[in-house]
Amino acid sequence: MSNPFLIAKGEKECYLLPQMSNRHGLIAGATGTGKTISLQVLAENFSRSGVPVFLADVKGDLSGISKAGSPLPPIVKRLDKLGIKDHKYQSFPVVFWDIFAKQGHSVRTTISEMGPVLLGRLLNLNETQDGTLQIVFKVADDNGLLLLDLKDLRAMMQNVSDNHQQVSTDYGLVSTVSLAAIQRNLFMLEEQGGESLFGEPALNLDDFIQTDSDGRGFVNILASDNLINMPKLYSTFLLWLLSELFEQLPEVGDREKPKLVFFFDEAHLLFTDTPSALVQKIEQVVRLIRSKGVGIFFITQHPSDIPEQILSQLGNRIQHALRAFTPKEQEAIKIAAKTYRTNPKIDVATAIMELGVGEALVSFLDESGSPSVVERAFVLPPLSQIGPISADERQAIIHKSLIYGNYEKEIDRESAYELLKAKTEIAAKGAEEKAKEKEKTKAEGGRKRETVLQAMVKSTARSVGSTIGRQIARGVLGSIFGSKRGGLF
Repeated sequence: MSNPFLIAKGEKECYLLPQMSNRHGLIAGATGTGKTISLQVLAENFSRSGVPVFLADVKGDLSGISKAGSPLPPIVKRLDKLGIKDHKYQSFPVVFWDIFAKQGHSVRTTISEMGPVLLGRLLNLNETQDGTLQIVFKVADDNGLLLLDLKDLRAMMQNVSDNHQQVSTDYGLVSTVSLAAIQRNLFMLEEQGGESLFGEPALNLDDFIQTDSDGRGFVNILASDNLINMPKLYSTFLLWLLSELFEQLPEVGDREKPKLVFFFDEAHLLFTDTPSALVQKIEQVVRLIRSKGVGIFFITQHPSDIPEQILSQLGNRIQHALRAFTPKEQEAIKIAAKTYRTNPKIDVATAIMELGVGEALVSFLDESGSPSVVERAFVLPPLSQIGPISADERQAIIHKSLIYGNYEKEIDRESAYELLKAKTEIAAKGAEEKAKEKEKTKAEGGRKRETVLQAMVKSTARSVGSTIGRQIARGVLGSIFGSKRGGLF
């Protein structure tokens, strides 16, 4: 059995049980109250116990996990206050990832793997446009056309647009207006740099679930300080990653420690403008993924950012300070306070507003899976560096990584774009040859007709002054060039 993690200390010590970590958790609190440090401390403990971690570095602060901390005055003061003597500063094994391939290994998926539902969310499509996008995917599947990157999808969209009448007959009504709207949104996504996410080599999830030579779990850090400016791309990618873990990992049941722990920072973005049907799917994944050995910790400002049906599944909680300036915010704090197991020594609703930086209300699951009595405590300082490492230090870690070279060079194999382009070129060449043949036939026919015409002109020359002759001539010429008039003219 893995040893419990000491996470915080007040009147009592607060331990997180590894075997209960796949029952998920929540880190909440206002900006500047200590959420990032709590995340860092949890990640360190999981890594030390051999559990790989994935987290999104939204502020750009968490790269310091890769470097040993130092006895800075505020840390020493906190350790003295808590009576901790054996604080051993150390670094942890890290793998850096970056959708934009600047601050880490490239992380990609394919359009086909993302699928129409999540892609529709990413593109902010309405219901009609979603239906159209699903038809596009269906047509691609039925014709064996791989959708790997954005140019594949654009080519497929154009193909469906060019053949929308036939596609509408075979698959259901396809709106050209919806096709145009999707194309515009694809262009906007590309302009923002979103095309970097799609392509090959696609992410191999096994690269996330690794330990180093000392048996410590790697901390996978996704550079998100720029990505967070594209909230739809950020949240949709993390949702895709979560769903891939759910689909690909085998059932393992209850383990003495998780197989992977997934930290979802700025979790409110996951549920903003998300259709209720998709929220239900997220709830299902959160509920069932624990059987795959995956623990999920949501990090957000307020517990109310998380839908109640998902919040109820988050058994391990670290609640930092909240601010309440309006009656609505005060009521929300009262509701949040009621979700904790009562401690007669603490007025939870009042304490939430009084907590200092790094202080939290903590409640973890006990051996039976029940929430422990809430405790007011200070989160321990991390063992690694607080704050980011330098750009040079980051690049050194990237180049020394065991997976360096696996994702750095993009592969562009034959897929929908190339196949449709070849088909278009063949069709164009066939049309060109057909047109040349038609011109050749027309020229040969023209020469024959010219001979007949010359004879006819000669036969009518004698009556050139005759009105009837002129009418015959015009009539004949008119008939040769397809006049639709009746009579001689």
